[in-house]
Amino acid sequence: MSVMSRTKAREIALHLIFEMGFQQFEEENLNERLDEEIMKSISGDIALYAGKLSEEQTAYIRAVVKGVANDLPVLDTIIEANSKGWSLNRLSHMTIAVLRLALFEMRDVDDVPVGVAINEAVELAKKYDTEDAASFINGVLGSAARAEFPQEKQESTNA
Repeated sequence: MSVMSRTKAREIALHLIFEMGFQQFEEENLNERLDEEIMKSISGDIALYAGKLSEEQTAYIRAVVKGVANDLPVLDTIIEANSKGWSLNRLSHMTIAVLRLALFEMRDVDDVPVGVAINEAVELAKKYDTEDAASFINGVLGSAARAEFPQEKQESTNA
């Protein structure tokens, strides 16, 4: 998948993970949200959703959103452990969604190096959250990367 299409897929996944923060995850909801007609209907207000997603993008979004839903307790434990004095209920829904997405990618998406997941998360935070949130997210993910991930996965980011 090209970098641009992965970035777009990641951004859509973030929207769905954000939404999921307010309701119980149901696979039918995910299928419905990815349905072409619905994507078309919301593309009016969000340029991001314009155009048909490739099968690869859809598969990526589906895998990431389902993965985050399945791993929520683990991801949230990692967030809490690396948030230095901040409990989850003090973080914005968007900050939590960005952190969950990035941590899932760092842990479970083999072709996304740790550094790329962190950089993409910071960019998403700048777009959808605040500058403060972006630097907070960078700090939490940097701390989590040092604590949680083997050196090999981190070194693949130097390419």
